[in-house]
Amino acid sequence: MLRNPNGLANAVTVLLGVDVVLLVLSAFSEAWILADPSAAAEAVLSVESGLGLLVVAAACAILATAVVFVVWFHRVRRNAGVFAPDTQTRTPGWAVGAWFIPFANLWIPRQIAVEVWRASRQDPYAADGARELTVLNAWWTCFVAGLVLDRLSGTLYDRAETLDALATAAAWSVAGCVFAAAAGVLAILFVRRLTSMQHAKATGMLSAAK
Repeated sequence: MLRNPNGLANAVTVLLGVDVVLLVLSAFSEAWILADPSAAAEAVLSVESGLGLLVVAAACAILATAVVFVVWFHRVRRNAGVFAPDTQTRTPGWAVGAWFIPFANLWIPRQIAVEVWRASRQDPYAADGARELTVLNAWWTCFVAGLVLDRLSGTLYDRAETLDALATAAAWSVAGCVFAAAAGVLAILFVRRLTSMQHAKATGMLSAAK
């Protein structure tokens, strides 16, 4: 049975927008560390500092976004199973569980997203159009890059014992924030486009059934 993903898509869009703003602010904060590591060292180590609170706020916002996004992702996967079940190689449960499998979560969710996208087109069996998957691929590339750089910068921060090491960690963290913010913007475009495609296809199916 088809279920409307519009409400979830709107919630995801708002949350992603908040994430992007917080990530940009985080990038500027990390840039401050690069500009003056000695003055920023104490702020980095203090959870009660403005920088520490910003990091906590960004982490909470991203967690909330992840929960709502996965619920939306599961819903559009279920709809894809109604549109063109023979094009889906994994069950709807994978649209949730794949995100929690180490390493495999770097490519399986993208594969599911591609299959859902194709099933949501007016002709699910048509060949991919030129640059049709550009937004999806760009989003996933930035998303994975942001994850890798975030892990790297976190490790470098944990090991930093000098101001130079702190600056190096901050540089990688800035790069991670930039990729993550770009992924957020691209994710908004992906969510809105895919939701619109499913709405149009569902509307056409309902009209044809009358």
